[in-house]
Amino acid sequence: MTFQKSTFFSFALAFLLLCSMPVMSQTSEPKSKYEKSVSNLRNQRYCEVLYGKRNFLKLEVKVFNTQGLNLCPEDQWKTLTKEAVEKAYGASFVVLNGPRYWTMDEIQAAGTTVNQTKESFAGIEMNLRATIELGLMKQLMGSKQFSPNEIVRTTAFNYKAGTPVYELTSPAGDVYVMQSYSQIVNPNLLMSDLPDLAKQLKLPTGWTYKSRVLDQELSLVANGIAYVLQDNLSNSYQRR
Repeated sequence: MTFQKSTFFSFALAFLLLCSMPVMSQTSEPKSKYEKSVSNLRNQRYCEVLYGKRNFLKLEVKVFNTQGLNLCPEDQWKTLTKEAVEKAYGASFVVLNGPRYWTMDEIQAAGTTVNQTKESFAGIEMNLRATIELGLMKQLMGSKQFSPNEIVRTTAFNYKAGTPVYELTSPAGDVYVMQSYSQIVNPNLLMSDLPDLAKQLKLPTGWTYKSRVLDQELSLVANGIAYVLQDNLSNSYQRR
C-alpha cells in the first residue's frame, strides 16, 4: 500500500483549523456560548502548519495556526520547510498551509477550538487549533476540489452588513461562502481580485461564483460540524 501525499494534501488543507453540518443564521449566537471572539479579521494574514504521526493504520494530524499571535512574517515563513518540521517532530506527513487571508470580520469559537498549546516553527509562534485522527480510508480517499469535507468545530464566522462576500453555488443550489483566500497557488492573489475571481477559477459544470454586498449581517454557525470545500486556487469556503 502506498500513501498518496498529494491526495491527502487537499484533505488536510480543507480541514482548516482553522480552518465545518452548518446552520445559517442572520444573527449571531449568544456571546455566552463562545469562549473566545476575535474581530477585525478581514484581509488579515495567517499561516498554518499541519503535521501527522502514523499509529499503525491511523494518522493523527495536528493543526497549528498563527491567528492571534502574529501575521506570519514572510521572511520567516519562506525559511520554513516540510523537512525541518518532519525532523523536529518525527512527523510522517507535513503540510505548510499559507499564506492565507481571512474574508470574514469576526470569529467566535468554543470547545476544543480554544486552547493555549503553542509551538514555534522557524521562529513563528502558532497555537494548536485542532487534532484529528484519520483512518486508512480517509487517508486514501482524501478530497477533491469543489467537494465538501466535514470539519469538526464549534464556531461562528461573522460578516458585517455592508461588506462584500464571495460565494460559490453548486448545481444543487448549495451556497458556500469564502472564509479565506490563499496565495498558495497564485502568490499574487489579492482581496481586490476577488470580485472577478471567476476569471481565474476552473468551475465544474453547473457551478457559479459571484460577489455581493450584504444588506444585513451574515453569521455562519457550526455547532460541531461544518461543510468546507476549496476551489482550484486553494481558497476555502463554508456552506451556509
